[in-house]
Amino acid sequence: MTAGTMRNTVFAPEAPKDCPRCPRLVAYRKENQTEQPGWFNGAVPSFGTAQARLLIVGLAPGRTGANRTGRPFTGDYAGNLLYETLVEYGFAKGEYHARPDDGLKLVDCMITNAVRCAPPENKPEPGEISNCRPFFEARLASLPKLKVILALGRIAHDQTLAALAKKKSLHPFAHGARHALSIDCALYDSFHCSRYNTSTRRLTPEMFRSVFEDIRRELA
Repeated sequence: MTAGTMRNTVFAPEAPKDCPRCPRLVAYRKENQTEQPGWFNGAVPSFGTAQARLLIVGLAPGRTGANRTGRPFTGDYAGNLLYETLVEYGFAKGEYHARPDDGLKLVDCMITNAVRCAPPENKPEPGEISNCRPFFEARLASLPKLKVILALGRIAHDQTLAALAKKKSLHPFAHGARHALSIDCALYDSFHCSRYNTSTRRLTPEMFRSVFEDIRRELA
């Protein structure tokens, strides 16, 4: 995917750590900074290689996960299944120990979030999703070899479609669905690998691996 497929933007692919665009999220950040001054407490940057063909899009940093550690999906329950699966399918190497210094490396893959700052109760508001979109658009435009986007959950799915000016009605979210966004880029959907989804069996490890099998087959 090239920058020509995106709307013009002057935004960088990463939000500044102290991004001021969303007052509610700024207030929440300050609360966390007061309570836990040793945490990262800021807009969490993407993780991975700029030459990635696969971009994984999460919802937002969890308060005690990425908001604490500064690396997407690191330090909370969702990261366990995600990184285990990435290693299994060759999109990561090393061992995941829920720390940003665990030495884990992504291979042909990048992880980002639809919203870069932690929201209260893990629920960003519509305006906050929109405010963060220019950073997401810039991130998409900065990946010259991008072939597959994996949206973890509906908000990530909708943010991707909005960034690419695609109609939601033509690309409904469904676990395991594949949407052709262009001749050289596809969007895959999965339920989010959150503790709630996995504990209720809405998403099983087998269901999650099935999506990665399809992605690996496409990239092969």
